[in-house]
Amino acid sequence: MRIKCSKYVSRFLAVFGAVLITLSGQTTASAISLIRDTEIENTIRVYSQPIFEAAGLETGDIQIHIVNDPSLNAFVAGGQRLFINTGLLMKAENAGQVIGVIAHETGHISGGHLVRLQESLKNNTAKTILTLVLGGIAAVATGQGEAAGAVVAGGATLQQRSLLSYTRTMEQSADQAAALFLDEAGYSGRGLLQFLSTLSGQELLSAGRQDPYLRSHPLTRDRIEFMRNHVATSRHSDTPLRKDLVEAHDRMRAKLKGFINPPSRTLREYKADDTSFSARYARAVAFKKQFKIDEALALLDGLIVESPNDPFLYELKGDVLQDAGRVADSIPPYEKAVEMLPWAALIRVSLAQSQLELKDRRSSDAALENLQQAVRYEPEMPLLWRLLATAHARNDDQAHVMLSLAEEALLRGKKSEARQRSKRAMDLLPEGTAGWIRAQDIHQAAKKKKK
Repeated sequence: MRIKCSKYVSRFLAVFGAVLITLSGQTTASAISLIRDTEIENTIRVYSQPIFEAAGLETGDIQIHIVNDPSLNAFVAGGQRLFINTGLLMKAENAGQVIGVIAHETGHISGGHLVRLQESLKNNTAKTILTLVLGGIAAVATGQGEAAGAVVAGGATLQQRSLLSYTRTMEQSADQAAALFLDEAGYSGRGLLQFLSTLSGQELLSAGRQDPYLRSHPLTRDRIEFMRNHVATSRHSDTPLRKDLVEAHDRMRAKLKGFINPPSRTLREYKADDTSFSARYARAVAFKKQFKIDEALALLDGLIVESPNDPFLYELKGDVLQDAGRVADSIPPYEKAVEMLPWAALIRVSLAQSQLELKDRRSSDAALENLQQAVRYEPEMPLLWRLLATAHARNDDQAHVMLSLAEEALLRGKKSEARQRSKRAMDLLPEGTAGWIRAQDIHQAAKKKKK
């Protein structure tokens, strides 16, 4: 699992955050922390795929992000990007509730609501500008500055009411779409109804104490009544969740709690006499955080005996050993995980980090190969490009060192460095080759960003 602050997310949230400022008076467009974990992302993808297909969306086009935030929230932004808070994932009692939320957010995507909200924001901004102009005229005419303030306040209220009404309509539309998608995918709508019922209990709380989901997704009695009627009539309302989805949800919650909560809290919740898979999984993570390596490995080895084809157990074992400084020992379990999941770029990156630590030619070559495979799936990961630069440096390939560092600099928004590195790469690479062309593209992109 990787937890990091991702500044680039702010750019994707800029428009969405502006809408939330209008509705709630609070901004959510600041930099947020994202959790990267192959297992959790894969679990959400398994939940989502039937929903996306029912909506007629290309599943590969939708990017899923896990936000490290304890509050109950989920939203779409930046086109087809789905953001889900860890708070929602950990508080959801069953997979059906998460699936219901995903279906609702997919309704926003398929309905083009983000584009329409942007247009509405533009129109309402124009109204606000108009009231500012009128307010200025009024102040000049009356000689009283208070007149301008009154008109501007009135314009802001008009803007807020207009947008709030607009989003309530969108919420109802997204619920209707969600009901159709859930039916088409063979999921029960009870999960979404349970989630909405949970939110309804917060309506009497002050805005500051409400979960962000309620503030950004206005809830009405009509919405809950619609879902009740859907559950009463849908042929899938009593369809149980598949066993694998139930188990995946328990594992996901256990893993998140193990990584996010203090180890003492995790060990209190998942007691030593609880022999369920999820409890042992959570305790292994807690012991990892406490650097109790032997205890963590004992639990993981026991789980591996029971589930020898589970790649995420081998990944976690590799993480435990890598954190303990036993990098050579971490390589075999990482390799086993990669063998089972060759597309898992994050696991390949962890494997490559251990291989680079050994500092011998064979391990460095293996690391380079793993990183080159990983970058096909994760080209926007700055750390990956930094590691690639290290691997190329071991081969004294300065041209690709510069090219990799240019890629990293561009992703981190370091425009001047990106231009310098890409220029150096162009000087070292044969003109017209794929690497030279990419260096030229980076150089041009960095210049455009500067403007």
